[in-house]
Amino acid sequence: TSKLWWCGITLLGLGEVGNVTAYGFAPVALVAPLGCVSVIGSAFISVLFLKKTMRAADILGGTLTVTGTFLLVTFAPSVPQELTARRVQNYLVSWPFLLYLILEIIIFCILLYFYKRKAVKHIVVLLMMVALLASLTVIAVKAVASMITLSVKGKMQLTYPVFYIMIVLMATSCAFQVKFLNQAMHLHEVTAVVPINFVFFTTSAIISGVIFYREFQSAALLSVFMFLFGCLLSFLGVFVIARNKKEEHLQIPFIDCGHIPGQKLTGKIQPDSHSSCYGTLNNEDDSVKSQS
Repeated sequence: TSKLWWCGITLLGLGEVGNVTAYGFAPVALVAPLGCVSVIGSAFISVLFLKKTMRAADILGGTLTVTGTFLLVTFAPSVPQELTARRVQNYLVSWPFLLYLILEIIIFCILLYFYKRKAVKHIVVLLMMVALLASLTVIAVKAVASMITLSVKGKMQLTYPVFYIMIVLMATSCAFQVKFLNQAMHLHEVTAVVPINFVFFTTSAIISGVIFYREFQSAALLSVFMFLFGCLLSFLGVFVIARNKKEEHLQIPFIDCGHIPGQKLTGKIQPDSHSSCYGTLNNEDDSVKSQS
């Protein structure tokens, strides 16, 4: 019922709509790395609204990220061709993409085996799976956004089956992405997940753009080098901002689960800094043990 919460959800939704729309007008290799802007924005917004302290690392990281962003925009590949449904179909059956897809499936299955069978919950394993799924998401998002853009301009593309294939691919890969990313956020510190996920996601998106959409096909060697240098500066900036930043736990929990129905609790429950649900369950266990 919080108006502030609904306002935040609305802003997140609008931001993602803008992000998806950008893929219809710009190369994947440009849109994906610009996600670092959100990290800078979060750092400064936390100072204004959450009264956090501005650290020297935040200023240094912001400077590196802005410099990298400038190089990204300046030396990003130009893709003037229209991405029609027929062109997407041709890209889907091209041998470079098929080889890339087979290799990606093999790597994903190996990681999934270690995750499920061997119970390996390392942050790199989880975020590698997220990145592999993200590459497919980016490919599908750009195809869908481009075809919708052309349809709005009067060149109808929504009657082709490949449009709906891409929508299914986008929704499926995005859903599993969220699953593994939530698992990583649950098991590891947010300050470690955010920069590593940004680097993995950006790298996979650039590779998918190069292989599927052939974005650097006619780019000069100097432009490619400066673009990669800009990516490196952005990565360093994000790591510097997130480095040594500790998570803060609220003294008052957001959610109070209250008493569990059907049981009598011995003693008063004191909500801890993480969640009153935790305190409730612990008290419940103590009550059951004392009764037995």
